[in-house]
Amino acid sequence: MAFQFDSRVRYSEMGTDRRLTLGSLVNYFQDCSTFQSELCGQGIDALRQRHQAWLVLSWQIEILRRPVLGEKIIAKTWPYAFKAFYGYRHFVLEDEEGGCLARANSVWVLMDTDTGRPVKVPPKVLKDYPLEPRLEMREFPRKIQEPEGGKEQEAFPVAKAQIDTNGHVNNSQYIRMAEEYLPDGFETETLRVEYRSQARLHDTIVPVVHEQDGTVTVGLHGSGRTVYAVVMFTGHVREEGAKDS
Repeated sequence: MAFQFDSRVRYSEMGTDRRLTLGSLVNYFQDCSTFQSELCGQGIDALRQRHQAWLVLSWQIEILRRPVLGEKIIAKTWPYAFKAFYGYRHFVLEDEEGGCLARANSVWVLMDTDTGRPVKVPPKVLKDYPLEPRLEMREFPRKIQEPEGGKEQEAFPVAKAQIDTNGHVNNSQYIRMAEEYLPDGFETETLRVEYRSQARLHDTIVPVVHEQDGTVTVGLHGSGRTVYAVVMFTGHVREEGAKDS
């Protein structure tokens, strides 16, 4: 059975259009999986005792409609497969009537926090997370090819507020960084993210932005040849004066 929790869109979670931001959407998804993990005994403390952590490798999110301020919503999640080091998990955000607002596929890896290497998912973890069927979603490769010819933007340092309990930039923060380079009025329909390296406090982020045919790709680079994440937004620019759905 899928795990779920109910909520309402808060003022702190919306953008200037009074709708849930993409970063807040991803926060709902990761909060939902965290609540499930805590409930089944596989939460943060249990992972720390084993010197392990789940890290997300990629997101594929389809956005049908972003809910508005005060709207009642339901976040749901379930794992659908485990293979060696990897966990595969779906997420859904629904409205009060059960209509789908957004759905996501995600790939995670279980890491040894001492060695920094992947570890095989233990049998106890497999037992505590009941599997559910896969969603019908278009499948994209996990890796995102960053286009050539992108425009380098002004660099900025990682701030304390962007760091999570694993000691590096939280996955939703990379999406918030990349959102800054979307054209005004851009309506995201599909969001894909590939995480490659872990940015830590005071690391420097160098965004590289490429726009073409309704797609905005933002590479979040570090020093040298390091790439922390690649974020790809596919959608359209809303016509001026168009009403929010």
